Amino acid sequence: MKRASILLAAALAALVSSPHAGFSQALDLDARVQAFLDAARGKWRDLNVPYEDGQILHDLIVARRLESGLEIGTSTGHSGIWIAWAFSKTGGKLITLEIDERRHREALRNFEAAGVAAYVDARLGDAHQLVKELPGPFDFVFSDADKDWYPQYFRDVETKLVPGGCFTAHNVANPFGGIREFLELVRARTDYRTTIDRTSRSGISISCKEK
Repeated sequence: MKRASILLAAALAALVSSPHAGFSQALDLDARVQAFLDAARGKWRDLNVPYEDGQILHDLIVARRLESGLEIGTSTGHSGIWIAWAFSKTGGKLITLEIDERRHREALRNFEAAGVAAYVDARLGDAHQLVKELPGPFDFVFSDADKDWYPQYFRDVETKLVPGGCFTAHNVANPFGGIREFLELVRARTDYRTTIDRTSRSGISISCKEK
C-alpha cells in the first residue's frame, strides 16, 4: 500500500507540473515499462535482482526525489530498468557499469525494449577503475557487483555522494567477507544513517548521507 501511494503521488505531481502532452507521454512510458517488467517477471537470471528488490530501489528514488544515479553491476539490466524508470519521474539519469560485454549488450537491448534508454548511460568496463574515475556528484548509488569489493566501492564514491543521497547495496541479508566489512564500515559512519530493508529476501542496505 505504501509503495502504491508513492507511485500515485508521483503521477499526481506530474499531472500538476506537466503540460497535457508531457503528462500523456509519462503515462505512456509508465505503461510500457510496467508491461515490460510484468512480462519478464520471474524470468530474470544472470545475477539480476528480484522484481521486489527493483521496486524497492524505484520507490526510494521517487520518494526522495533523487536525480543522479550510479549502478555498479548492470548485469542484463533488470535493476537498471527500475532505477531509470524512477529517474524518468524525477528528471534524473543513471550511469550503470558492467564488465561483461555480453551482459552489457543484452542490457542495452533491454533498456531500449523497456523504453528507458534515454535515462541510462550504460558503460562497459571494470568498475574497480571506473568508479574511481567518475567525477559525480551522485545522490543515489546501487552496488551489486563483486561483494568483496563493496567496502572499496563505498570508499571510492562516498566523497562524491551529496548530503541527502543514499548508497544502497544488495545481498546483505547474510553478511560475510566483504559484505560484513562493508556493513561495519557504513554503520560506523556518524554522518550516515544505515538501515536494511528486510522486505527484500536478499537484503538491501540503505545508507543515507545526513551532512
